[in-house]
Amino acid sequence: MPISTELVWYASYGSNMAASRLRYYLTGGTPPGARRPHPGARDPRRPRAAHGISIPGEVYFARSSSLWGGGIAFFDPNAPGVTAARAHLVSLGQFSDIAAQEMRRTPGRDLDLTRALATGRDQLGPGWYETLLHLGDLDGIPLLTFTAPGPADAAVLNAPAGPYLQLLAHGLQEAHDWEPAEVSSYLSQLRGARGSWSHAAISRLLADAA
Repeated sequence: MPISTELVWYASYGSNMAASRLRYYLTGGTPPGARRPHPGARDPRRPRAAHGISIPGEVYFARSSSLWGGGIAFFDPNAPGVTAARAHLVSLGQFSDIAAQEMRRTPGRDLDLTRALATGRDQLGPGWYETLLHLGDLDGIPLLTFTAPGPADAAVLNAPAGPYLQLLAHGLQEAHDWEPAEVSSYLSQLRGARGSWSHAAISRLLADAA
């Protein structure tokens, strides 16, 4: 089968865990609470499947997003810990277009996964989400994500904005069927959020969004 038609699992660990948020990367438009639109993907269809997964490594919040106005989620596969994530089954073209939009590039060109699949990692550039990771296989299909090039220990941490954190919470509930208390406990312990967003504050945020 030509690689342009193969399927991959996109391992989302941030706001794209929420189906409503990922939809904007596929169909285009401006998500609620965001400051700019997304062009969308060549193939706007929803993922063929989605599963809650756990992957070794750490999620942390860093940098300052022009889209959300606060820190955003990154993933360090070499840091200790376990990350709650969601795997979306998409085509290579869809994954490439999602990644392009996260990389601030124009969607429309399939990524070459050769190096990532062979070595587990391919740094396409120095940007925030320009490092591809192959996290193994799920049901015989590659599990891929993208993140920053450096480790969590070298990051300049920054607390996320409320609307962004609400999306992560919604995604965790969708993917893992967690109760609000479980979501608040998980998010409040992540670096960047810890010390700025308490368990109680996140619980109030979720209650306000309900």
